[in-house]
Amino acid sequence: MQSIVANDQQSDPKLTDLSTRMDAIEGYTRPHGARVAAIADEIAAVFNLAVHDRLVLRQAALVHDIGEVVMDRSYLKENRILTAEEYIDMQRHPVIGEQQCAKEGLTRGVQLLVRWHHEWWNGGGYPDGLEGEQIPLAARILRAADTFSAITGERPFRKAIAAPDAKRYLIEWAGIEFDPRVIKALISIDKLFEAELAAGGA
Repeated sequence: MQSIVANDQQSDPKLTDLSTRMDAIEGYTRPHGARVAAIADEIAAVFNLAVHDRLVLRQAALVHDIGEVVMDRSYLKENRILTAEEYIDMQRHPVIGEQQCAKEGLTRGVQLLVRWHHEWWNGGGYPDGLEGEQIPLAARILRAADTFSAITGERPFRKAIAAPDAKRYLIEWAGIEFDPRVIKALISIDKLFEAELAAGGA
């Protein structure tokens, strides 16, 4: 997984810079965007996605929360439940991210994956309430990879979830938040969980 992260970072300094800025705003103690890109690429390989589609997915993963950079809200770093107003405000970030990706000259494919990375398998996500196969496979992969990286990554206001607990969480939410096939693929990639254990996520 480390080699995938390194290759992505070296391929486009602009995307790496944007990803680093996102990590700082969100308070991740290790690179979140790069981890999401690496995890998503591992899952995409299980599904035999085309080389170009995997590239678009990795690029989208690196900048998936670019909307949060643009919004720059203080509540993103606070250890508390969001107010109703803040939650509604936060749900704007995928659309703002889509727009910012366009301004950055990223492809339409990247823009749409950024827009749809919070869509849920059961239709309960945002911003468009897509469900099931309406959500492109790459976006479903990005949703799962983002969640796995987020919950196993430590932030100033919360501890990381241990790798076995993260696996259980993903399985419990398969068919609700996540495409069950994507979760089956993710949990079949032993080296992802071995990497978390090696990093201290036992």
